[in-house]
Amino acid sequence: MKKLALICAVVLSMASCASMKVVDQSAAANAGAAALQALTISDSQIKQLCSQYMVESDGQNTILPANNDYTKRLDRIMARFKNISDLDLNYKVYQSNTVNAFASGDGSVRVYTGLMDVMNDDEVFAVIGHELGHLINKDVRDAYRAAYLVVAARYGIAAYSQTAGAISQGFIGDLGQQLAQNAYSRKQETQADETAFQFCIQNGVDPFAMYHALNVLVSLEGSSGSSSKIKELMSSHPNTQKRATHIKQIAEAAGYKLTSPKQGNSSGTKPSTSGTKPKTVKPTKTNSNTGNSGNTNGGGKTIKVSKGKG
Repeated sequence: MKKLALICAVVLSMASCASMKVVDQSAAANAGAAALQALTISDSQIKQLCSQYMVESDGQNTILPANNDYTKRLDRIMARFKNISDLDLNYKVYQSNTVNAFASGDGSVRVYTGLMDVMNDDEVFAVIGHELGHLINKDVRDAYRAAYLVVAARYGIAAYSQTAGAISQGFIGDLGQQLAQNAYSRKQETQADETAFQFCIQNGVDPFAMYHALNVLVSLEGSSGSSSKIKELMSSHPNTQKRATHIKQIAEAAGYKLTSPKQGNSSGTKPSTSGTKPKTVKPTKTNSNTGNSGNTNGGGKTIKVSKGKG
């Protein structure tokens, strides 16, 4: 909130600066109003904004149909989550070589075929758990709020025909670009990794799945033949190897032991069995409600994890 307040102050000063080529005084007022609105925009408004963004995103990507093997595989992976009932998720597969996945504030989960090609089911589960961690920890909400602040103020200063903050296709496009420029903090990534670990141990998934998934990314980053898109994507994240080491330490501290190298393959047909469990781990908070039925969930409480160190 302090960071947003600082940005708000900067935007307000920009809107009133004599050196700015503001078309009229109402445009400057719109910019200031947009900045203030972004600080107070409600969670329901953020959710609506996310929904509109996802309409744009889905329209720009190839979504694989329900009878596609990738979609069937994602269905199986999502069915393993048993404690996400209140997130009201909908999930789809994007046909793309991009090694990525993300969760939006309206409950949309999108997984790229490029990610599914290089990771087994446990690892994909962990990555999705990580993205859901950003959702549960309110990182997604805060990211949209910060991006909205910048873009809405920009529209106000530029005196577009729409009032500042009006949701148009152009606005949504600019919002997406602003989101891409922003990056989660090291603390947020650490907490999301730890949420993924909690998801794994609560749902019978290899406790070292997040560790293995991060090592896949490390391997891709170091590959001379890997796409520059991989390196560009990971350049905005904290050091991936350090994240892998941290999550391995978390698993070992919880009583799990890594006994052998990762097993399995990119198709996910042979689950990883590398983590043995010498003792029962009690999560910070869990819930026995069942999760998915098809592509949506409703009701219940979500997983809680302890805060990671930034």
